[in-house]
Amino acid sequence: MPPSSRVVLLGLLLIGNAVAAQPEASSSVPGARRIELSPEGTEGVSEVVVSPGLSTMLLFDSELQRESIELEDRQRFSLVDVGQATLRIVPSVSTTPGDRFKMTVRFRNGAAPSTAVFLLKVHPAKAEATIEVYRNQRTIETYQQEIRDARAEVLRCKGELARMASDHEMPGGLTGLLIHDGLDPSGVAGQVLTRDIAKTPASGLKATTFKSYRSSKLVAVDVWIEVKSGALPWRAEGATLKDRSGQELKVLHVWQATSILPGAVSSGERTTWVLTMAPCLTGGTGCEAEGKQQG
Repeated sequence: MPPSSRVVLLGLLLIGNAVAAQPEASSSVPGARRIELSPEGTEGVSEVVVSPGLSTMLLFDSELQRESIELEDRQRFSLVDVGQATLRIVPSVSTTPGDRFKMTVRFRNGAAPSTAVFLLKVHPAKAEATIEVYRNQRTIETYQQEIRDARAEVLRCKGELARMASDHEMPGGLTGLLIHDGLDPSGVAGQVLTRDIAKTPASGLKATTFKSYRSSKLVAVDVWIEVKSGALPWRAEGATLKDRSGQELKVLHVWQATSILPGAVSSGERTTWVLTMAPCLTGGTGCEAEGKQQG
């Protein structure tokens, strides 16, 4: 891959599933574990260790829907005490090590996340005494705004797709020029402009030849670029054309078949095309050319 003048560093952060499933931070109760719930619910199911006959208390920072607590095989728990923002559970002696029970709690306000899911794992004696559960709340309004923004982006993409499909259906070449009124009976006039165009120097690059091809509405400029030995391969990502007065002209398109390698000899290996509006070279007026390097 040719090096680029714009360097992007991509860092990969690898996080174990267990950490992602139970994000923890320091708790306000000594010895208690802290679980944080994201608004999107991406943390998944949080595991809690319980033991027969031992109490485990969950402390929430939000009010619970006390009547909506769901606990799998609830009859196998000797105590399920739901408070305004607390939940205390004690497994009965009928539970055995290795048993697992799913528990779902729902919060009273309308913020997200609206629920939290826990997996209670039975251990003979290592029950967690206290767990603090915190919600990073997000209001419904923010989700609604996000949906509106997403819909607007979808509409924009659909419009762009329709435009591209329409352009694709239109014929190219001379027929395309005729359909778009870009060609008159005078045809396309070619001209060598190498001596007439002021070239802005670039490190390791040399523009050796400039040619223009003009129709009634458009001008295509063919620029031959030499990359000096020892320099990096080069590819244009943009171009600027100015007339003699310094006025910047509207560039419609920049195209290059492939990156130009040092020592390239054929015209096909060195060509960069710049498409602009026809007034650029009307009457043979000169232009300044400046390329924007990608790599």
